[in-house]
Amino acid sequence: MRLNRSPARRGIPRPAALLAAAVGLIATAAFAPPVAAASPQTFSPAQLTEVSDAVQHSGVEGIAWHVDATSGRVVVTADDSVSRAELAAIRKSAGAKAGALRVERASGVFAPLLAAGDAIYGGGYRCSLGFNVVSGSTYYFLTAGHCGNVANTWYSNSGQTTLIGPTVGSSFPGNDYALVRYDNASLSHPGGFSVADAYVGESVRRTGSTTGTRSGTVTALDVSVRYVGKGGGTVRGMIQTTVCAEPGDSGGPLYDGTRALGITSGGSGDCRSGGTTFYQPVREAANAYGVTVY
Repeated sequence: MRLNRSPARRGIPRPAALLAAAVGLIATAAFAPPVAAASPQTFSPAQLTEVSDAVQHSGVEGIAWHVDATSGRVVVTADDSVSRAELAAIRKSAGAKAGALRVERASGVFAPLLAAGDAIYGGGYRCSLGFNVVSGSTYYFLTAGHCGNVANTWYSNSGQTTLIGPTVGSSFPGNDYALVRYDNASLSHPGGFSVADAYVGESVRRTGSTTGTRSGTVTALDVSVRYVGKGGGTVRGMIQTTVCAEPGDSGGPLYDGTRALGITSGGSGDCRSGGTTFYQPVREAANAYGVTVY
């Protein structure tokens, strides 16, 4: 009996043909040219300045920002009080240059670290003494401007019976430094520091009347900060660090060995969970009052 081959089988490729086709597809895929990734948008220094100004004009509280020349971006650090809508408002303020923004988050709320408590006392508040300074034969100390704004006279005890002296100059907001004169000759005012400029990555320490001495790292320079709530405001040219601080630490010194770097201004978080803090550069404060850190 003769068997007829089915016409339907003529169109089915043989296994060898299927294997050859598969190999061809794999080879094509393996050697196909990669899709070019889009290059990140670049911004000129002038454009970054425009974006930084736009962040300032957004009016959002609880943020710190600075131009990071290395990455070519304006870095905005937002505390827990800043909503998504406010972040959107910041981006909107930058308009077509919103791509120049890099937003980071910090726990807690950015605020001046003012408190009622221990160390130097005035106006019902407690702050911390910063660096001792001298002009001629007259001795003073530097502290935070938001502390100087709330007290005309300072004392060394909470009962306010041991006089230190008066606030003779104060600048806040904009800056955050104040100058207090020693009028009590019985009080000592030791030194051991010289003015220096902080740098990113520097290991630093801060001492304050609430939390004592704590350490951390400088993360940014020339930072603008808008503090939240009553007694807040915008300060510029700050040093940003990872050192923790708490209310009452305001005015205390930031230093690296004998290098006098800054005056504690404000920040967020605490010394249990950590935080972000900001410091007024001490060189600017000393120059403003014509005094010398010693």
